[in-house]
Amino acid sequence: MQLNFEFFLQIVGLLLGLLYLWWEYRADKRMWIVSVVMPMVSMVLYFRKGLYADFAINIYYLAIAAYGYAVWTFGSSRKKNKEKKPLPIRHVTWRVVAGCAGVLALLWGVLYLWLRYLTDSTVPVPDAFTTAASIVGMWLLARKYVEQWICWILVDIVCVGLYAYKQIPFYAVLYGIYTVIAFFGYAKWRRMARTSSTD
Repeated sequence: MQLNFEFFLQIVGLLLGLLYLWWEYRADKRMWIVSVVMPMVSMVLYFRKGLYADFAINIYYLAIAAYGYAVWTFGSSRKKNKEKKPLPIRHVTWRVVAGCAGVLALLWGVLYLWLRYLTDSTVPVPDAFTTAASIVGMWLLARKYVEQWICWILVDIVCVGLYAYKQIPFYAVLYGIYTVIAFFGYAKWRRMARTSSTD
């Protein structure tokens, strides 16, 4: 029964993940709706497999999904009485890169220590990395930065090995597909960013 239930969760997660990826590739805000459902499925599977950092990040995914949907739909403006428009797809600045690198390093270190000394995790280094990088990647995605794809390429490659090792084969396949699509997504978003800058 346990095997059948985990198999079912993997299939559902795989299908949701493919739908999410398709909409992300097309920069379609409906992906945020899927990103509310998918974490609920993944949380159950990750907890059962002892991937505690991956489990915890899905709580963040639920919150960032609401934020991302709002930003993609209504945009943001710090000036009062200024009309809010959806954010265009754009490139990060060096200041954003430095901030993201600092946050990534800090989160990776903290998560590693938590997993290494306070849980029975057998994969604290990659689990902490994928979680920290995913937190940064989701924020970059919510802000419509092209370079979010680079973050996901790194996460996806590590996840393929991690999920294969933890015997979650359908998720390993899903993240293999994610890796390939992320390269295409990066190229597509670069073209879209050029189009937005000329409008």
